[in-house]
Order: sequence, then C-alpha cells, then structure tokens
Amino acid sequence: MVKSYLKYEHSKTFGLITSTSSNVVWVPDERVANTALRASGAGKAVVGADEEVLCWDVKTGELLARWQDSDCRAEVTTIAQSRADPEIYAVGYHDGVVRLYDSRIATVIISFNGHRSAISALVFDQDGVRLASGSKDTDIIIWDLVAEVGLFKLRGHKDQVTALELLHSSETQHNAENGDTDTISVSVNSNLHNRERYAGFLLSTSKDGLIKIWDVGSQHCIETHVAQSNGECWSMSVSSDCLGCITAGNDGELKIWSIDMEALVEKASQINEGLERTYLREKGVLYRQGKDRTMGVTFHPRENYIAAHGSEKAIELWRIRSESEVHKSLARKRKRRREKALTAVTQDADLNGEILADQIVEDVSSADISEVIVPFVVVRTNGKIRSIAWAAGKTKRSIQLLAATTNNQLELYDITTKPNEKLSKSDESPDYNRPFTVDMPGHRTDVRSLALSSDDRMLASACNGSLKIWNLRTQSCIRTLDCGYALCSSFLPGDKIVVIGNRVGELELFDIASSTLIETLKAHEGPIWTLHVHPNGKSIATGSADKSAKFFNFEVIHDEIPGSTCNTPRFKLVHHRTLKVADDILSLRFSPDSRLIALSFLDNTVKVFFVDSLKLFLNLYGHKLPVLNMDISFDSKMIVTCSADKNVRLWGLDFGDCHKAFFAHQDSIMQVAFVPHNQDGNGHHFFSASKDRMVKYWDGDKFEQVQKLEGHHGEIWALAVSRTGEFLVTASHDKSIRVWQQTHEQIFLEEEREKELEELYENTLTTSLEQGEETGQEKSEVADAGKQTVETLMVGEKIAEALDLGIVDLEIVKRWNQAKASQPILAPPDRDPVYLAFGNISAEAHLLNVVQKIKAAALQDALLVLPFDKVTSLFTFLRLWTERQWNMPLTCRILFFMLKSHHRQIVASKLMRPMLDDIRQHLRIALLRQKDEMGFNLAALRFVGNKVRENGRKEYVDEVMWDQEEEETGPGEDETAQATYDLGTPQLSERALEITGGARVGEDDEDEAADDQGAE
Repeated sequence: MVKSYLKYEHSKTFGLITSTSSNVVWVPDERVANTALRASGAGKAVVGADEEVLCWDVKTGELLARWQDSDCRAEVTTIAQSRADPEIYAVGYHDGVVRLYDSRIATVIISFNGHRSAISALVFDQDGVRLASGSKDTDIIIWDLVAEVGLFKLRGHKDQVTALELLHSSETQHNAENGDTDTISVSVNSNLHNRERYAGFLLSTSKDGLIKIWDVGSQHCIETHVAQSNGECWSMSVSSDCLGCITAGNDGELKIWSIDMEALVEKASQINEGLERTYLREKGVLYRQGKDRTMGVTFHPRENYIAAHGSEKAIELWRIRSESEVHKSLARKRKRRREKALTAVTQDADLNGEILADQIVEDVSSADISEVIVPFVVVRTNGKIRSIAWAAGKTKRSIQLLAATTNNQLELYDITTKPNEKLSKSDESPDYNRPFTVDMPGHRTDVRSLALSSDDRMLASACNGSLKIWNLRTQSCIRTLDCGYALCSSFLPGDKIVVIGNRVGELELFDIASSTLIETLKAHEGPIWTLHVHPNGKSIATGSADKSAKFFNFEVIHDEIPGSTCNTPRFKLVHHRTLKVADDILSLRFSPDSRLIALSFLDNTVKVFFVDSLKLFLNLYGHKLPVLNMDISFDSKMIVTCSADKNVRLWGLDFGDCHKAFFAHQDSIMQVAFVPHNQDGNGHHFFSASKDRMVKYWDGDKFEQVQKLEGHHGEIWALAVSRTGEFLVTASHDKSIRVWQQTHEQIFLEEEREKELEELYENTLTTSLEQGEETGQEKSEVADAGKQTVETLMVGEKIAEALDLGIVDLEIVKRWNQAKASQPILAPPDRDPVYLAFGNISAEAHLLNVVQKIKAAALQDALLVLPFDKVTSLFTFLRLWTERQWNMPLTCRILFFMLKSHHRQIVASKLMRPMLDDIRQHLRIALLRQKDEMGFNLAALRFVGNKVRENGRKEYVDEVMWDQEEEETGPGEDETAQATYDLGTPQLSERALEITGGARVGEDDEDEAADDQGAE
C-alpha cells in the first residue's frame, strides 16, 4: 500500500509590522465621526508586510485589517491610494503583478499582469479611472481601470523606473480640496469637449538618471532631461499645484524643477505641431546634510514643506518661503552689499553704478533657489528610514510625519511650526516629538531563537535586545523583556521561566508572570550557541565557543530577609559539571532516554557522550563544513545533523553508521527538528530550515522529501516543532514569524514529484515566453501592454476547445433543422455531453460563457493564442452574438481586437468578406439600440438629479445678517447677490431672471426627458 502523509500549510503570520520592500501610506481614520477629532487623530498606516498589506491604527498600535490574495506568494513592493476613491488601493508585487484592493471589503477587485519584474512605482490619475505602473523591467504601463485592460506600454528608460506622477490641472485640484463642487462641475462642463484630447501628461524618473515627460494622449515622450548630475535618480515628488517638482539622487543632491503646465495644456489642444518649447526647467540644486543617496522626497499636500530622507536615521525638512519673505531676504542682502560698498574705497568709478544696480528690486523668480527653499529641521529617528508619508491631521502649530523604518516599526512625529516664520541664524531649531509609535507587535532585529512552551500555547522569540512572549492562539505579544544578544532560548519546566543564552557567555533567567529578570549568570567565556533542558526536567546543559559544555542543576534557595527571621525562595542555576572539548560547540542535544548527549563542533564532526560518565561513545564524520544543528528522534535510535555544506545526514545511534546523506537545500541549513512523538508513525519524520528561505519535510525511514514549505522572503534562522507535531513555527530575516499547521489533507510522494515537475515546466515556459517577447518585438517607444502567462495559455486553449466543439455542434444542429423541415417528429440529434451537462445550451451560448469567465485583463493575451484557422470559427460565433445582441460590450471588444490583430490575413481572405458584412449590419442595429438606451437613461438621471436638488436645498434668510449686508452694500449689489444666491436653487425669482437674463434651471432637461418618454 502506498504510504500517505498529512499536509502542512501556512496558517498564520505575525511579528511583522512593516517590511523593508514597501512604502507606507497614511490615511485618516474614518471611524471617528467628528471631523475635528479626526483631524487631530493619528490616523491609520497602510503598509506592506511580505505578501500581505496591513492596516495599523497608529495611535493604539492595533491591527485593523489584513489584505491578501490567497494565490499570491510574492512580496509587496509599492502601495498607492486612489485620489478619487480613498478606499481603493493599488498594490504592486515583486513578480510584476498589480492588484487593486477595496479596503471596505478587504478583497482584490482587479488584477493586472503586464510587467516582467518587480513593480517600483504606482500612481492614479485625478479621476481614479487610470493607473500608471513602473517596474524594474524599465517599462511604464497605463491601465484602464474601467475596462480592466492595459492600454499601452511606454518604453524609453534604460533602467528601473523609480517614480511616476500624472500631471493634472491645478484648478480642479484646488476646487476639489476646498469642496467647491459647483466650480468643478462648471469647469468640467466647459472643458468637456477637450477631455478626450487632453489625456494628460506623465512625469517619470529612472535609475538611468533621466526625467521624462510623456504625452499620454499621443503616447510618446515629448521631453527628456538629465535629472541628476551624479548617477541615478532615486526619487521624485511633484507639488500639489503641479507647477514644480524635485528629483533626488546620489550624494544628497536635490534638483528643483519648474513645470510649465499652461504650455502643456496648450500643446494638448494643438492639432498641428507648434513651436518647440521647454516644459521642464531646472531652477537650482539643494544638498542634504546626509551625503548618502536620497531614497525619498515628498511635498506636503497643503503646507509649504518638503521632506527628504536617505538610508540613515534622519528625515530632513525644508520650508518654502512666501513671496514676501523672499523679498525681505533679498532686501537684507542688498542692504549688506551696499554697506560693504560704502565702507570700501569710494574712488572706483564703477561704484556708483553698482549701488544704483543694487537698488533695483529683484524679481522673486530670478532669486536663487536657496533663498526660496530653506532648511527647517532635521528629525532624528530610532531606525533607518525606509519611507515617509505626511499625516494630514494638522493643527495650527504643528505638522505630522509618519515614518516606516527598516527595523520593523512605524513612528509618527509631530513638528512644531510658527505662523509667519522668519528663519535666521539666531533662531533655534523647531521642536519635534514622537507622540505615537507602532513597535510592540514585532522585533527590531532578526529573531535568532524560538522556543515553545510544554502546552504549545506560548512562544518565546529572542533577538538582539529583546525577548517576546506570544500567545499563539491570538498571535498577540503578551510580554516584552530586554535582554542581551540572544543566541538560544528555552522554557524551563512549568513554563514560568525562560532562559536565554547570549553572545557574551551569560545565561539570563526571566520570570514571565512578573516580567522581571531573575538572574544573570556568567556561564562561559564565549558566546553560548546552544542549550538544552535535560529530559528529567531537573538540569540544563549549555555549549559555548569557549570549547566547553557545562551542566547546571535547578535549585531553589532561601534568602534571608535582612532584619527578619523570614526567608524568601529564589530559583537558581547551580553549576556542577563541565565537559572540556577540543573545538567550539555549536549544538548540543540530550537523547530522550537520558542516556546520551550529542555535541556538534566547528571541526565538522559530531561526538556522542554518555551522560552519566561523560565518556566518548561515538564519533560521526562526514560533513565538509561545520555542523550547525542536530536533533535526536523520540526513540533515541536516530540522529539527524545539518551543516553549512547544505547537506542533511541521518545516523544510527547504535553503531554511528550514516544511513543517508541528502543534498537538502541550496544554502546553509540552520536547524533540523524531529517530530517529538510517534502517534501516527511519523516519529522519524523531521523538518529542516535553511537560508534558502525554505522549510522541507522529510521521511527519515524512506529517505524521501515529503513536502516543501515556501513563504518566507528572507533567510530562516530558527525553527520549533510543537510537542504534538500538529504545527511548527519558523522565524526569518524578513522579521516575520510563521506558523505552519498540519491539515487533514493527504499527500503522496508521487503526486508531489509530479507537482514539482509541473512547476518547473511552467517556470521554464514563462521564462521562454518572456525571452520570446524580448527578441520578437522591436524596442519601439510604445507597445501593447500584454504579457503571456501560463494562465493566458490555458484560457486560450479553453477557447480553442470550445470553438472546435461549437463548429461541430453548429453543423449537427443545422443538418437536424434541415431534416426536421421534412420530418417534423424527428428526434433531437446526439450532441456533445458538455452541452447536455450545462442544461442542453446552444454552442454559441456555451462559448460566450467560456469567454465571459475570462478576466478582462487576460482576454486579449488569451485571444492571441488562437491560430488563424480558429479566427474564422470565432467570427462565425461573433456574427451570431451580434445578431442576437448578446453582451455587446464584450462582443465589440473581441471583434475590434481580432480585426486589429489579424487585419492582413482577414483582408486577404475572400471567405471573410460576406461574414464581415453580416456582422457590420447586425452591429449597427445593436449599437443604435444601445445608443438609444443610453440616451434615455442619461435623460432620466438628469431628471432625477434635478428632483433631488429641489428637495434637498431650502431657502432661508438670517434677518440680522440681511440687515447688516443692506447697511454695508448698496441696493444694486444686494439684488445681484440675491440673484446669485437664488441661482443655486431650481426655483428662481422673477427679479433674478431679469438681472441674469437666464432661463429656468432644469426646464430644458425636463423637456428632453418628457420628449424621450413620449418617444419610448
């Protein structure tokens, strides 16, 4: 009988606040109903955490939401929030996929796959209907969020795209921020005819050191500049009015640019090519105090502040001076120059001319950039900065800044500002404080040791500087204790005390209940690499780099209380034996029967001693590099060792023979662990964790790999298996702690091997497809946004299969209908069982169902898989769909795409012409009907909107304010003001109509709606 195993799956992730691969987005807390309280609150932080997106409450440190696609394993690289709908977020991943999440339902609503490598930049347009994405593959793709397709791909950069920004009109942005919806509607209506032509402009920067302006409407680059004078451009930010931007590069350099938006809008409205103009002009260069590369720079959305940071523990803030401040600064400089000139020698003939020239008032636009943008404050942080975001909850005297650091924490800083600031050398630096931080749910450094309690309910994780105790059921941190650089740890019997072995040779004992350090014992002269509690629970053994293993007994001593006859009990470790060896000890394990103790050494060997006499029993040779860890099975008959040579070896403890050697991983294997019991015959099954980011499950009797557990995005440092064997816990360099749970699903070795071969084939296939795209297409500036994947190939095969079945079925049904004309009682034909399984549907309905199930973003790539002989069959079904007016948007989309893709072959084919004529005839009828429906619906919506405005607005007059306005203004102005006020309501006074000479609002719309109703 074939042996089966129970499958382990990833179930929980905790300990990670924010990953170093993604940026942070600050959003206000909508749970607070009061707007004033919401503005003063700390808000929420949306961050990437490996393959998940987490939403934290900055004030309480509470995890509010967790977004994840169950099919995604790639880590998050960038996050962007929609400007039109703040609940929509675009998330870019390391595998080049872009997913759109709705935070209200915490699920994926759209998924795009067009890039070949990690997403590095995302930005929404002002209306929230388009998305621009940049990647490490140097391409920029514009996505249509309504049609859920990629519009086109822009190529021009030679290295990773580092920043993107869609430029928009400043008037609409200003009105939207101030809530002036009437002004927005007027401007939109007046410029509606220009909306199609003015598709917008895209600003992009790259590591190739260039900054480019792209015309999205004409799909080409209209201007290119060298962004940085020394190497790469790492970041960019555009001001809220889109009139200026900053690019950041190496050596702390910040370059300031001005954007001529008026000229860009004029260019968009030009039909023919006009005069060459420069839309992007360099204004000057600023330098940060830190001389490393500037990783991020951003404008404040409403205030005149700029923040920039490198990879150090500091954020530098600049302030943009007002025009009056710049004038005063220039006047002071002119005054100083005149004073110097007057005190100097006055015999020079040109002196009077210089003084007169100084008296000319300088223009602000010609002032040096250092006069306009001045240093404000340097905020020192607790960790190296990964990304920053402005917190919009601003009070009158402070601004707030949210920082995500590389040491797994979020910090909110409050910087004090002054009204009408006048910075000078005598002014003190503004104060700042850190009111809130999110750091409790994670470690600052990598977890180096894990230990589970005897009941598997608590987990101890130790790193450099801290020990945390976790509740595994709720994944919450219940204790945080300060410790040294921990290398190993363990719960002592009773689960009330945790012992830590650190880098300086000390043993630290912590009481969990009271959160106190009981004792620090100097046990060794070198780092304590390993410790293990004796199976009888009465002693502990430690191994160190000082070439000794020491044994300590657990004792309770009674200390006398000074001035009293009472005693207080105290737990203590008492050293009673030492084993001296010839090399550093890296790992130490007792056998479960308490008879043997095994020690692994830096000299690549393992030695087994008797516990009672400490005499040598076995020498295990075979590893080529130091043995990093080992474990002994439940029956004390087998020992497994792992090494930096990437091998795992199984040995018998009876004679020391090597049963099997595996090449187990692609990097050093950090830890191995047997299942602690033999309930299901899995006592010789073990797990191995490696720096290749993978955990593997092995059968030690059959010497076979059972399963691979993938999920970590960094080197795995520690592993712990539960006492029941139902789950295991791993800790990694990515700061995450993951729980892998045993399920009831059975797996078989043959099936696992087949799955691995399929994955290898798919990876090879996708790699070859990408290489084919690179070599097959010329590097033109614009290309299609498609990408062939395994999914699109499979979907294309489904369409081809449905087409083959459909053509045969159409012929069968056609012959049956012809025969039925002469034989009315003829039995139905024998159709394919597929159609009978779906309720005896027609072939054209079945094909439409197949196409409708395909994601919109993958449809075009799936249609490209079809050969041309299948295209004629597809047009047969398109004719039937247009004739019956089924799903016209999808039908038109497929029709136009196929005509565009196979235009030459279709034109050359004589058989296609009659079919295309039929499709055109039916399509015109269907589109006219669609047009009539849309016109009727628009008229009805306008009618309903007018009714809503009539019922929702009330006229009222404040008598006191009315009298005051009459005293201050004349009667003519009053009439105009009243008329303007009444214009906002549907019912106008006759006086207002006389003044404005207008017509009654809504009458035309109502007449149109009535006419449409009558026509219907």
